[in-house]
Amino acid sequence: MANVMVLAGRTGKELTDSTFEMLGVARQLATAWGGQVEVALFGTADPAIDLGAADTVVSIDHPALSDYVPEAYEVALRHVLEQRTPRLLLLPNDTVGLDLGSSLSVTWAAPQAAYVVGLEADGDLAIATCEILGGKIRAEVELPGDRGICTVVAGAFPAAAGRVEGDTPVVTLDPPAALDSPRTSLQQLIEPEGGDVDITAATMLVSVGRGIGSSDDLETVQEIADALDVPLSASRPVIDAGWLPKSRQVGKSGLKVKPKAYLMFGISGAPEHLEGMRDAELIIACNTDASAPIFDVAHYGTTCDLFDLAPALVEKLEG
Repeated sequence: MANVMVLAGRTGKELTDSTFEMLGVARQLATAWGGQVEVALFGTADPAIDLGAADTVVSIDHPALSDYVPEAYEVALRHVLEQRTPRLLLLPNDTVGLDLGSSLSVTWAAPQAAYVVGLEADGDLAIATCEILGGKIRAEVELPGDRGICTVVAGAFPAAAGRVEGDTPVVTLDPPAALDSPRTSLQQLIEPEGGDVDITAATMLVSVGRGIGSSDDLETVQEIADALDVPLSASRPVIDAGWLPKSRQVGKSGLKVKPKAYLMFGISGAPEHLEGMRDAELIIACNTDASAPIFDVAHYGTTCDLFDLAPALVEKLEG
């Protein structure tokens, strides 16, 4: 069949943004192949909620699937794949997808493309663009044949395309017998400690990179953030250096943010950081290096020195 299947991800009872991102691109592929979009959804009481972009929701309900356990999810998903035989399976490129993708590639006998940031149909082929070395290299991979697996990087596709209202038919499969006697089970879920502020909820952010020089210079940027009454966030090098806590990190290995305005100082524009903030409505960059890649994505930018700009900016903001 030419159908495309998406494994829905959940945080508690809420569907993840990556689920809708995958649904949007799945719809494009299924349309090109003359197929349909199916969603595999485990362990929720309302399997049709918010999944109007799909033609069918395939659900399995079993106590072993109430929390994510790799063994149980692999058994359940392989059962779904054998019953529904999709052309392509899309998984999130996170702990779940990286767990399941490699094992299902063997047990379902399907080629896998990981770290996918682009995906399109070329006749009967699926062409996946994959990131290598943290985004420094991109490679195009063909997935020929009647089946394939892609683990899709969060933020690679717009979530809005997958957020479609409407009722979705639900097919409930009987759980496979192997779920009754799993060899592994979840003993304890340890939640990470919450940060002092949730930067993903901020409507505006001031962000800082290692280009500011040293931790002593954070105070200068903090004054700007305080004058605007917004949180201070950072790129990965600042976090790795211990200048700010992990909860303030924006980027592929940190948090994805979508503020109305994103004001940054000393950030060069590495792909790892861009992946976390490129959807901001307004991007303003300050970097003394005129050739910094950040100026390719910023709506406004300046190359003036931070320590000349900051006092004047704070004075203006404080009136």
